[in-house]
Amino acid sequence: MSTDALRRRVLPVTVVGAVILVIWYAAAIGLNAPGTIERVLAPQGAWTWTDLLRATLAMQRPVLPAPHQIAADLWSGLVDWPVDSPRSLWLHTGVTGEATLLGFVAGALLGMALAAAIVHSRTLERALLPWVVASQTIPVLAIAPIVMVILGSLGFEGLMPKVVIATYLCFFPVTVAMVQGLRAPQRLELELMHTYAASRAHTFWMLRLPASLPFLFPALRVSMAAGLVGAIVAELPTGAQAGLGARLLTSSYYGNTVAIWSALVMASVLGLVLTGAITLLEKAVLRRMRPAPSRSGA
Repeated sequence: MSTDALRRRVLPVTVVGAVILVIWYAAAIGLNAPGTIERVLAPQGAWTWTDLLRATLAMQRPVLPAPHQIAADLWSGLVDWPVDSPRSLWLHTGVTGEATLLGFVAGALLGMALAAAIVHSRTLERALLPWVVASQTIPVLAIAPIVMVILGSLGFEGLMPKVVIATYLCFFPVTVAMVQGLRAPQRLELELMHTYAASRAHTFWMLRLPASLPFLFPALRVSMAAGLVGAIVAELPTGAQAGLGARLLTSSYYGNTVAIWSALVMASVLGLVLTGAITLLEKAVLRRMRPAPSRSGA
């Protein structure tokens, strides 16, 4: 990559990041200043604007933490504690990541199975598709406690309820995208498979499934992000001791806004890593499926 191309890619991101930082610091100072004056500066007597800025950006319980405070808390949570410590962000990220991945796999498999059934049976399409769409009209915050109660009465606690809720959010994007993708082959292609006396299974594996991959992978990225949200939401009503949702809940109880923001940043990083893995998988699969260039004769 040339220097000019690199500059064109990096410069806009850098400028936007710098603008966000300036706005963030200005908002932090503006929101934290009243509390700083009331609790810190006013009891000490006279103070200057320099004192206000210094005290505002160093509050222990700020309304809006400054970026450097979040960065310091992230560093502490990643470096200063053992991995199995309740204060370690690695522990909470791993717990939430495990539930997300299991729910994602279960939701993706369920979505693909439903899509295959819907495409191959008009009766199943009429019976299942309305319920698939209606299932997403229920807010996850409303269904999470119900799932917890039902599974808890059956003896399933800990990881299982989080996986079920993540699965609930994951299967819908995959189902809708796969239905569209499996129907992507044109009539001429289907008739050609029919002339070869291909069975439904052969047509599915050799024509429909490859045609659906460009639809599937974007849906998998959306599904992964939705599964992460589901896993975090599922940790809130359970009183879980580990997980990013548990970290958010515990920090909110104690008014530790810096820890809340650091958990949010880790959740964002986890989401980027997981969706990035799907993108890499997509490139690898589509590259292998791409036909090799023909060699011209001498």
